[in-house]
Amino acid sequence: MTRVAAIDCGTNSIRLLVADVDPATGELVDLDRRMTIVRLGQGVDRTGRLAPEALERTFAACRDYAEIIKEHGAERLRFVATSASRDAENRDEFVRGVMDILGVEPEVVTGDQEAEFSFTGATRELTGRADLHRPYLVVDIGGGSTEFVVGEEHVRAARSVDVGCVRMTERHLVRDGAVSDPPSAEQVAAIRADIEAALDLAEETVPLREAKTLVGLAGSVTTVSAIAQDLPEYDSARIHHSRVTLDRVREITDRLVRSTHAERAAVPSMHPGRVDVIAAGALVLLAIMERTGAEEVVVSEHDILDGIAFKVAEEAAGNGH
Repeated sequence: MTRVAAIDCGTNSIRLLVADVDPATGELVDLDRRMTIVRLGQGVDRTGRLAPEALERTFAACRDYAEIIKEHGAERLRFVATSASRDAENRDEFVRGVMDILGVEPEVVTGDQEAEFSFTGATRELTGRADLHRPYLVVDIGGGSTEFVVGEEHVRAARSVDVGCVRMTERHLVRDGAVSDPPSAEQVAAIRADIEAALDLAEETVPLREAKTLVGLAGSVTTVSAIAQDLPEYDSARIHHSRVTLDRVREITDRLVRSTHAERAAVPSMHPGRVDVIAAGALVLLAIMERTGAEEVVVSEHDILDGIAFKVAEEAAGNGH
């Protein structure tokens, strides 16, 4: 087993996984897995730049993570940065800050690379399950983008499109600096139109309707699962590999779209950082299920982080460490 650390820095959150990994058997044992909402992508869609306060929130989380990595004695670290830092003019500031704190350069990966990591992380442990048929369609609904990947054991086709829960919220639901509460029918229709256009784009590359099993990743999907199960608090063990039917997703999305900020915040399993963006995230999930004809979504807590960790361990093994 190789002890590795993986960091995934997205538009909305930055997450850490420290794990012992055996790439030969596909075994991965969590030592520490955590997430901090930093909203790195705050305003990027509008300004094209990472905001100073967003950078500072991200660097503060990196300092915390540096301590945890040191405590566990991870042999290798890989830091992957996704949508927001790809889009920003001042991403050099971000790169310098991360290198100063963690000693590694953040790799600003392409959407296709991001999709590869997500697919590996989500499906490695599903192989051999008699009740889940291939090909899989893995969808990773992030803050700034959504990745679509179809494959059996390996990726056959992948596409990243610029619809995510933060980007859709900022683009359509923010008026005079505040999120509409609840959104109007016109705002919801505008989000749906954007999502449908993005699905058309994804479908040019990825055969979305060929998949036999839909696997959903990231906070919007896991939160919908937590709500579907009426969990008294967020519980990863109960969310991981849970299944949510199309009807239930439709019902929950409708409820979230009609609810006020206070009503969403009162949901016991809701992370405070998701209250304003969950309605847009649920709309993305619902549109995907309707487009693909999926009767249910299999929810995975294992995603891009696990994919990065497997890759780091494989590289370590390949180099004889």
